Amino acid sequence: MYKSIIRPILFKFDPEVVHYFTFDAIKLLCKIPGIPFLIRRLFQVNHPGLERELFGLRFKNPVGLAAGFDKNALLYNELANFGFGFIEIGTVTPKPQEGNPKKRLFRLQSDKGIINRMGFNNAGLEAAIVQLKKNKKQLIIGGNIGKNTQTPTEAYTADYLECFKALHPYVDYFVLNVSCPNVGSHAKLNDKDYLEELIKAVQDLNATFTKSKPILLKIAPDLNDTQLDEIIELVSATKLEGVIASNTSTSRENLKTDVERLEAIGNGGVSGQPIKEKSTQVIKYLSEKSHKAFPIIGVGGIHSAQDALEKIAAGADLVQIYTGFIYEGPTLVKRINKAILKSSFKN
Repeated sequence: MYKSIIRPILFKFDPEVVHYFTFDAIKLLCKIPGIPFLIRRLFQVNHPGLERELFGLRFKNPVGLAAGFDKNALLYNELANFGFGFIEIGTVTPKPQEGNPKKRLFRLQSDKGIINRMGFNNAGLEAAIVQLKKNKKQLIIGGNIGKNTQTPTEAYTADYLECFKALHPYVDYFVLNVSCPNVGSHAKLNDKDYLEELIKAVQDLNATFTKSKPILLKIAPDLNDTQLDEIIELVSATKLEGVIASNTSTSRENLKTDVERLEAIGNGGVSGQPIKEKSTQVIKYLSEKSHKAFPIIGVGGIHSAQDALEKIAAGADLVQIYTGFIYEGPTLVKRINKAILKSSFKN
């Protein structure tokens, strides 16, 4: 029904407009008595074989929703009904920011992909906390944090620390987003020495809390082998809890979409099916080269249960979806979980 009726209608309209319309529709639906129960019956798969324990957290299943979908933590309680094992909110920055000028979100329908240059648009730290205080504790919540675009170089770390400290009571794990291609001032965040300095500062702050929270690093899919080796060394040196592979890609290779349309769209990060193989190869390299020394959350181009199984086979301990959720609909979560139960990857 979603792919045959709902999606064709939604895809006639601007992607960003549709995004917020969908939020409002789901919010409204879930206020109707009995609807959340019905959604859970339709989409959730609960089984001990799906449970995962990683970095001190127990996930009821390994399928999560990637950051960027629920930036401001507005819908995670309602989305929990659709069968996710965890949801990552953000990217959250200390101050609210508009992000890049519109239009900034584009569908590549022939590629089953999306190009976005949102630019960390979000309502800011205080607004996220207001929403996170409404947490019904249905599943694990991750906090993806970043810096404000206008923050001067010398204050980058302060932005991350501000987000980390304020969100610490409200999320179960943290992700340092240092790999977004849509924020032009991110060059310093690709420097290994600075990354080590940033991670240490966040870890030192983490140690001041009674209970520390896991910290993960989100990396780009465009890194070469030398850069991936540096990531492995960095994780080992800092004892980070894990890596999310991967963010969106700046590459336009092997796209079916017309070159003229791509040129008209301009810059932005590609997500969805076009980065599936690249993301999987990054996961495989990190897993094999590190001898599975740290957990990996695999994300990028998961549009089917088979895509998710490939990520897990490559070395991912958990997976996240985003573009696949938009193209394939909410049944994707259920299909992945049922496929895992039938596979050798169940607990």
